[in-house]
Amino acid sequence: MTVLPRITAGQRRTRLMHRQLLAPAGRVRTPEAVAEALVGLHATDPATVFLATAARMHRPTVATIERALYADDATAGTNGTPTLERIRCMRRTMFVLPACLAPAVRSATVRDTHRHRADTLARLRDAVGWDERRYAAAEQATLAALVARGAATATQLAADIPALREQLVTSPGKPYESRQRVSSAVLGVLAAEGRIRRARPAGSWTSAQFRWAPAQPLPPIPVVEAKTTLARHYLKAFGPITVDDLKWWTGWGLTDARKALAAAGAQAVALDDHGTGYLLPEDLDAPTAPEPAVALLPGLDPTAMGWRHRDWYLEPDHAKALFDRNGNIGPTVWWNGRIVGAWAQHPEGHLNHRLLTDPGRAAHTAIRNEIDRLTAFLDGARVTPCYRTPLERHLAAA
Repeated sequence: MTVLPRITAGQRRTRLMHRQLLAPAGRVRTPEAVAEALVGLHATDPATVFLATAARMHRPTVATIERALYADDATAGTNGTPTLERIRCMRRTMFVLPACLAPAVRSATVRDTHRHRADTLARLRDAVGWDERRYAAAEQATLAALVARGAATATQLAADIPALREQLVTSPGKPYESRQRVSSAVLGVLAAEGRIRRARPAGSWTSAQFRWAPAQPLPPIPVVEAKTTLARHYLKAFGPITVDDLKWWTGWGLTDARKALAAAGAQAVALDDHGTGYLLPEDLDAPTAPEPAVALLPGLDPTAMGWRHRDWYLEPDHAKALFDRNGNIGPTVWWNGRIVGAWAQHPEGHLNHRLLTDPGRAAHTAIRNEIDRLTAFLDGARVTPCYRTPLERHLAAA
């Protein structure tokens, strides 16, 4: 019987510190390097992209991150194109990815865009009486308006195109029933198909009111090749991982996850309390432990949300205070690869934090220094997470 190499929880945390850029010595100079190290940045909350990037850069600025994100800035990319792509991919969640990786990620995770179109058309037929001809006319008018404007918000497009101002009821009869413009449905299909993209927001970097702009569809990658590519990148950034971690993180089925790990050449290892894990063969040797370090990570940070099983870096008893009911994590304080507390911004601007365990005197000093660093990056900006957690709400009001 083959005895698998064993990797302890402490060794996993050491890898986490290195791979996830959580030690000062591991910080990088560019937003692209951050996104590449983490595969992608959760982007459901626009502020997460900036705060997750800033936590891992030597000298982060909002302008530097914006230049990587938005093609309407002449200094972005090499030919006026963004070096980071914002797309809906893993688990139908918004991510910001390195532009070079986006085609493979999309091919590996996005399924049935034609079904999304068909479902939307059926919903509009029932709600506002649209047929395929009327939908196609509204879609073409939307694309033409975006070409003419270069970029526009949904409100601006509705002002240009009367059909987009029609309203429909979503979730009728439910407690969360609401009304929305048809523009949301039309733009949603175009974005899902990669024909439009989110451009610079109408407000500050914390705003979720994005402009829309025309986009060149990402080139298709054969699905098996794409899944192998994504599995290798995930293993490099998050390994060792379990099959269940990969299945959850990507949104794949169990069979696809197992096949992708095999195709990626993953090395099996034994994990404390989690059975068999996998990493890339070249990562089998244990890295040197970095210096003790603090990180203040935002809500939905990719490190905190990177694994399905988290008890090797998060005390299970602390989860209730740090997560909302849907499994979204709030802002967290990390010490040496483990979550030790939470932080939040008060409406007046200062940052509050609470430790759920005592990490020692050195950690307390490092936390104060990191609070000062984050405060300097915020430079007066106010950030409220999209998903509020119990401890974050308490700290924000304290």
